[in-house]
Amino acid sequence: MTSTPTPTTRPQSDAMLRELAEAPALTLFRAVESTPKGLTEAEAAERVREDREDRAGLAAVRAAAVAATSPFVALLACLGLVFVVVGDVRGAVTVGVMVAASVAVRLWQHSRSDRAVRALRDRVSTTVTVRRRAAEGHPAVDREVPPSDLVPGDVVLLGPGDLVPADVRVLASSGLRVDQSALSGEGLPVAKRAPKRGQRRRGAPELVDAPSLCFDGTSVVGGTATAVVLATGSRTRSGSVAAARAPKPESSFDLGVRAVGWTLVRFMLVMVPIVLAVNGTVTGDWAQAGLFAVAVAVGLTPEMLPVIVTTNLARGAVRLSRREVIVKRLNAIQDLAAMDVLCVDKTGTLTEDRVAYAHSVDLDGRPDREAAEYASLAVRSQTDHHDRLDAAVLAYFGDEDPLTDALFTKVDELGFDHERRRATVVVRRADEHILVTKGDPDEILPRCTHARRGGEVVELTAAGRESAEGLVLTYAGHGMRVLAVAARETTANPGGYGENDETGLVLVGFLGFVDPVRDGSADAVRALGEHGVPVKILTGDNRHVAARVAAEVGVPVGEVVPGSRIDECDDADLAALVQRTTVFAKLTPGHKARIVAALRERGHAVGFVGDGVNDVPALRAADVAVAPDTATEVAKDAADLVLLDRDLGVLARGVVEGRKTLGNTLKYVDITAASNFGNVLTVLVASAFLPFVPILPIQLMVANLLYDLAQLALAWDRVDDGYLRRPRRWDARGLSRFILVFGPLSSLFDLTTFAVLWWVFDAAGHPATFQTGWFVEGLLSQLLVVLLLRGRSRPARPVLLASAGAALAGLLLPLSPLAGPLRMQALPPVYLLWLAGVLAVYGLLTWAVRQRYGRTEW
Repeated sequence: MTSTPTPTTRPQSDAMLRELAEAPALTLFRAVESTPKGLTEAEAAERVREDREDRAGLAAVRAAAVAATSPFVALLACLGLVFVVVGDVRGAVTVGVMVAASVAVRLWQHSRSDRAVRALRDRVSTTVTVRRRAAEGHPAVDREVPPSDLVPGDVVLLGPGDLVPADVRVLASSGLRVDQSALSGEGLPVAKRAPKRGQRRRGAPELVDAPSLCFDGTSVVGGTATAVVLATGSRTRSGSVAAARAPKPESSFDLGVRAVGWTLVRFMLVMVPIVLAVNGTVTGDWAQAGLFAVAVAVGLTPEMLPVIVTTNLARGAVRLSRREVIVKRLNAIQDLAAMDVLCVDKTGTLTEDRVAYAHSVDLDGRPDREAAEYASLAVRSQTDHHDRLDAAVLAYFGDEDPLTDALFTKVDELGFDHERRRATVVVRRADEHILVTKGDPDEILPRCTHARRGGEVVELTAAGRESAEGLVLTYAGHGMRVLAVAARETTANPGGYGENDETGLVLVGFLGFVDPVRDGSADAVRALGEHGVPVKILTGDNRHVAARVAAEVGVPVGEVVPGSRIDECDDADLAALVQRTTVFAKLTPGHKARIVAALRERGHAVGFVGDGVNDVPALRAADVAVAPDTATEVAKDAADLVLLDRDLGVLARGVVEGRKTLGNTLKYVDITAASNFGNVLTVLVASAFLPFVPILPIQLMVANLLYDLAQLALAWDRVDDGYLRRPRRWDARGLSRFILVFGPLSSLFDLTTFAVLWWVFDAAGHPATFQTGWFVEGLLSQLLVVLLLRGRSRPARPVLLASAGAALAGLLLPLSPLAGPLRMQALPPVYLLWLAGVLAVYGLLTWAVRQRYGRTEW
């Protein structure tokens, strides 16, 4: 007998999934220990608990591994090993404490940030319809649950726009079509259905093509289904594929952080041997020189960069949430700061997304309810896709008409999709079959040969066709959506109806719908433009509606480019076209994705706002994918940011918050890199003439630790208004220039301090005094320069308090019980007066250079 998988584990082989794909219902439910009525609440809760315990353990192990494998920890460990080799127990213990503290800080920050992001994600209303029972013997009830609460054995209901939340086996379906391009690469939707009773099919060559299986991460394009969950989370096919495939390409922010980190590391690999050679030659103590070289390496390493980056991003996510923007991907905050083009799907973003029925007219534009009656019959009869126009018809005419429903019986239907832009139903009245087609006038009119006028069927002449097209243009020019309705008598077709039957139609008339422009859209477009983010409209609507909305919201309207023009362009032509065009109409999902990709090829950081299944390709192609909370599940899954308010002004404010987050991150990167470069120059010069190391390795690392802990407060700092006015990206050339200007300036005053210690305080014979003096001066000067270079605005209180706390700790350490282990010595009080003078001159000169430099505008 074939073994069956337990409900809390994924079927371990493709063979097992194939077996379940075609298994009888009884065998299937026995395998997942469930019933057609679903699990009980107690059964589901127990399975959820077991699954979360497993995931929590794995997450903790991964977080600890990441925290323990940073470059800083590795270098500290090397330094500790050197201390052990030379027999310095106190140094080894101190370094061990610092390693533990560093790992603990990173773990704490990771946990805190992770909790914050999870809490924000929980505010996004992504749910799955699941069928469960309160207890054994109770009736099944359909209710909404978060996808994370799904377990094997759950019975789920799927509909158009839903994201398939797990690997499932279809139990029953109606016109189900699934986009599984994320797994198979197949661009067209695939039909799925339950296996027919008693029929044993040959297995599909590829498991993903099995007609009765739907997989996690795919999406429902059309139709409905009832299915049973086979696997969830990392045990799904997409989860296993994700674990095996190459990681997701790094964002520009990831690349920037990594580039700066490795630039400093490479710089360290060049400079440290020089420091070792010079110091060892001058002092003759190669063991001490080796320790000092390792400490210099640690000082050059951006040890707290990952922690500070994460702190800034987490803080930014919290600030964005207060602006009604939920961050799903933390690094998207930086991409939001860099965004210099925003593409929007007009409906629901610039307009209210409130489609309302306005009127029904005939071929000549005269009021006539016949088109509305046919449309109402078609909408009530179809079971496939119900779009907003259908909903408006039902809202106005009602979803029940006992008399009409008694006369007509549905025979067949051809569903709507965004390529066809029409839907057809075939109904029977007595022995008569009637085919009713409704959809985009541009799709319906070419299929019509006749029209109804004054209750009679007449030939649709060229003049009549031109009149109808003019009528549609007139309504569209006034911002109305127009639905064309056509019909014809047909014959019974036992084999079913196809697109070839949608010809020779009789035009019945047109329905008009309105979707007013949203209040505040024009203000939002203007605000985005003022911050360097022009808006482009990408819509499936006709060009007249698109142009009218663009004019109302303030998007410049030149040439409105239709989707057919996109098809004619190669990649080079399209790249030039999208650069100069602001409004695109009659677009398919593929067109939108091509436009976004072309803009990115031109070097733009592109945002895209969309809410439907048809927007998913463009969302996935964009640098910043944005969806409203009311979007389809698959659109929200593809989004990096979710808007809790559909007002585009929310995103305009979010752009500002994103730039604040990036600005505060780059403050640390730029200022710390310049300080580190200055320290290296100082060490090189000092090593050439000092008979001892200018600062002990343990002292250098304590100074770095105090400085870096103080910089965590930068996440709460203010950012200058000028910095927020235009898109911001990682500027490697600007960083190099900044380092070369302010690094040597820092080194100059370090050497001035050396001169004071050497000549005024005769520290040549007192190495501990010299080393303690530079420890204090180095720490205070680094903290001071942060306050001077961080921006033109007043520092935030957390920054001032953190800097003051670190400075006070540095001043008190030589007087504390830790002075012995750190080999520090109390400094003469008069030295502090000299130090105050040096720092005052350093501060004034730094301020003057900053004014001329003009780059620091955080």
